[in-house]
Amino acid sequence: MMKPVNFVWTLLLAVMLLTAGCSSTPEPARPSAVARFLIETEADRGALVITLPVSGVRVHTAPKPVITEFDLKSVSEARVDLGHCVVFHLAPAAARDLYRLTATNIGRRLVLLVNGEPIGARVIDGPVEAGLLFMFVEVPDANLADLVADLNYTTKLIQKETAR
Repeated sequence: MMKPVNFVWTLLLAVMLLTAGCSSTPEPARPSAVARFLIETEADRGALVITLPVSGVRVHTAPKPVITEFDLKSVSEARVDLGHCVVFHLAPAAARDLYRLTATNIGRRLVLLVNGEPIGARVIDGPVEAGLLFMFVEVPDANLADLVADLNYTTKLIQKETAR
């Protein structure tokens, strides 16, 4: 017969071994950013009125996004002659759609929403080729790296989920 002290230690060891396999540390929550683009429309009826936070520019847009988070391959920060901007690298099918969209909507604006909040607009001055969309955003330059990291985090999660 087993002594009570040994029995308690054996039981404690068994419980620890059984629960050790079940314990897992949850991945820390990371902020994510979802980017969507809306196209300017001339119609007032059914249009969304978007106001940019810093400049106060108001744009009437179609309510349905023309580019969504599922169209992105990656996002990067770039420095061009006019300053810092964000570059959206589109998947091949989305790049073709963007080319057609921008070729037929010259003079209109694309409005960038991140998590539903407008942060930038770009006048379409010609067809956008190569699937690279440069956007100046109304975000301090010091915050651009975090914005890009959050957008890439979301993009990678979506790519991982859609690859399954």
